[in-house]
Amino acid sequence: MEYIEFQGERVPKIGLGTWDLRGSECIRAVKHALEIGYRHVDTAEFYRNETEIGAAISESDVARDELFLTSKVWSTHLRYEDLIEACQRSLQKLGIEWLDLYLIHAPNPQVPIEVSMRALNDLTAGGKIHHVGVSNFSLDQLRQAMQHSDAPIFSHQINYHPLHPQDEMVAFCQREKILVTAYSPIAKGRALRSALLQEIAARHGVSAAQVALRWLVEQDLVITIPKSSNPQHQQQNLDVFGFALSPEEKIKIDEMGH
Repeated sequence: MEYIEFQGERVPKIGLGTWDLRGSECIRAVKHALEIGYRHVDTAEFYRNETEIGAAISESDVARDELFLTSKVWSTHLRYEDLIEACQRSLQKLGIEWLDLYLIHAPNPQVPIEVSMRALNDLTAGGKIHHVGVSNFSLDQLRQAMQHSDAPIFSHQINYHPLHPQDEMVAFCQREKILVTAYSPIAKGRALRSALLQEIAARHGVSAAQVALRWLVEQDLVITIPKSSNPQHQQQNLDVFGFALSPEEKIKIDEMGH
């Protein structure tokens, strides 16, 4: 595993996404991921799996301070008191005392961003969360979040993969020192059918999925959270640090979605 040192944290470049993982499948997936070396787990109240993830963590041998745990508050809970209560529920379900990172899952036009950011900042001051962030924000909404937050925005979680370039957003985050967390990094499987990614993968003796992940983590201030409950795929997702893309390969992948 490779890490990025950022805002005093050591964040794994590959984390485990858990969207749509529930019940015993979720517990098994998270436990196996922790066993093979994952140390970043991403969840959300909207996923309805925080209890299962908490169970998997409690049953593992991994110490809490070795884990980087992220959860997200849903857009219907962005008013001040609602957000505070949502965070408390997430902590209780996960069985932990603090979250490393807590994100606004998606903006709600009915709730001013400054109200939600005030709640996040107060949770930070109270030690319930260590870092604040957002997800699925536009550039203008991200600027507003930055303006109304005393704590620096740690991460912006976005749908980002070779078929969906986010040039302007990624460049902005890199300039402003905001960590980009790429979700759906293989486009829910669509990227695997790319002839270019397959060609590059064959050249390196890896899979097309590994090429897509490698393209992400080679970028400055970009990490990714591929979702998988398949033990073999989980291992492959971790095994992306043994090869590097050539400058020419990176340029070709950069151009895929344009």
